[in-house]
Amino acid sequence: MAWYAYCLTEHQSLPNGTRSRRPFLLEGVQGVNAASVLSYPSGEFAVVVSEYDPNAGALDHKAQIDHARVVSGCFRNSTVLPFRFGTVFESDDALRQAVRVNRRAFGLSVARLKGKSEMHIKLVVRDGSLREAMIDVVLPDTVGGDYLAKLRVKASRERERQTKARALSVQVHKLFNPLEEEVSCKKVAPEGMLIDIAHLIDSKSVEKYQNRYSTATKQLKNCEVAISGPWPPYHFLPGKLRTVAGNS
Repeated sequence: MAWYAYCLTEHQSLPNGTRSRRPFLLEGVQGVNAASVLSYPSGEFAVVVSEYDPNAGALDHKAQIDHARVVSGCFRNSTVLPFRFGTVFESDDALRQAVRVNRRAFGLSVARLKGKSEMHIKLVVRDGSLREAMIDVVLPDTVGGDYLAKLRVKASRERERQTKARALSVQVHKLFNPLEEEVSCKKVAPEGMLIDIAHLIDSKSVEKYQNRYSTATKQLKNCEVAISGPWPPYHFLPGKLRTVAGNS
């Protein structure tokens, strides 16, 4: 039996209060490929899974949405460690072994993330001073003086974009004061830059965090600001937890 895995969470009890050692159905939850969703106990943890047919074909965008919906539903009731989309364990043994060999890391992560939520801020920067820095530099195919000159210009423009992104992320950090953050930056058309910021915060402070949005929109000049969350802590897992899988 292959299992599609959504997330790992603390062990859940059956509705009648007895502790289960076998997978049990999560009522009213539909997963990838319209499959039923089960809680698969393993010691103090449970892996949220669906039965999966590896020959059913490639997982599509709808499956991504289904995956995220199941994880978000579990997150409303407990601490979760999300598995990356497409994680499949080939058998019961593969699933149990994955939990067993990562038990200590799982335990530390659950303890660190208990009562925490992830918030997202997207900044689209359309600053006139960055217009030249947003223009791509095409490197010639041959090596020589022209290549080196354009390489220097390309590196200079990249540094200018990163400097602007760092300055804005520091400003955002001061405004929202998260526990942890992860920042990425990329160019977007036309002549703009997208700064994607993930913040880890205490779940009890979500409303306070959201209330800072209006202040942020006033202080972050030449930026379009969008905020979303709370989400499961996708960006704040140790790397080895993101890749644990039987087959993916």
